Amino acid sequence: MAILNFTPSSMFPVAIDSARRTRVRGSVIKMQKSLITTDPPASPGFSLCTCGRKHFLGEATTPFLPISPTYASQSTAPNSTEVLNQLRPPKPDWYFELYGYFRSAGMERYEKEIAVYKRKLFANLVGKAETVLEIGIGAGPNIKYYNNIPNVSVLGVDPNPKMESHARKSAIEAGVKSENFKFIHAVAESMPLEDASVDAVVGSLVMCSVTDIPQTLKEIKRILKPGGLYLFVEHVAAEDGTFLRMVQNVLDPLQQVVADGCHLTRNTEDYLLEAGFNGGVDLNKVSLSAFYHLSPHLYGIAYN
Repeated sequence: MAILNFTPSSMFPVAIDSARRTRVRGSVIKMQKSLITTDPPASPGFSLCTCGRKHFLGEATTPFLPISPTYASQSTAPNSTEVLNQLRPPKPDWYFELYGYFRSAGMERYEKEIAVYKRKLFANLVGKAETVLEIGIGAGPNIKYYNNIPNVSVLGVDPNPKMESHARKSAIEAGVKSENFKFIHAVAESMPLEDASVDAVVGSLVMCSVTDIPQTLKEIKRILKPGGLYLFVEHVAAEDGTFLRMVQNVLDPLQQVVADGCHLTRNTEDYLLEAGFNGGVDLNKVSLSAFYHLSPHLYGIAYN
């Protein structure tokens, strides 16, 4: 997604649970799992520490890739390439190249500000995941957070084929072995992966631009192993009636055009709470000082 420069005079962080919306002042708001789900957690509550987890046991033909060449052709599932072409019709190479360049070189300010939250969030992967699937991997800005995971293998899904070179470069810079990185040209709504085949799924700035959020979350649940983690960092709609929400409503049509389908007014937290993750969902909200129209941000973990 693209960043439209807009400088704020104030921020409006908001915490939301499944029953009501509440305005809360503060830089970071934590939602307890008890507010979100009545199901017993499959793993401990969201903490910024590490704990043990069994190693990935794949049955793929390569040492780490749980990719099923036949999955997409099964009668019970749509062909992932067909879904890709339906949801993301082919565009000229120059467009993919230009957007790939922007995602690689134009997000430095954003990544610098969000880094403190990403470091805390991705620390939860250590000891819990060896195979990480990142949807909407883009230029691979998150790969550097995986380099402290022993023997990590990374699968990167993105509908833009020109992102592969940028993501591979990021993987090399992060110290991920070339044989431990695989780029998959697909959309998050239909991924050519086996059921229960990855330890963790990561998505940042993804739900703003997917065509079908419920289907994307269904796919995430399908490919995660029981007890697997879905880590997310997303910008979401501001509270109704605020000046920020008015700004988002005005900019949203332009944002969709210049930012490859990115929406500014999606209530992604509602979809996460309704997705039915067995272990519940931990949500945190934070405002960004440099990117007013992208506040608030939602980050956390869903437990499969």
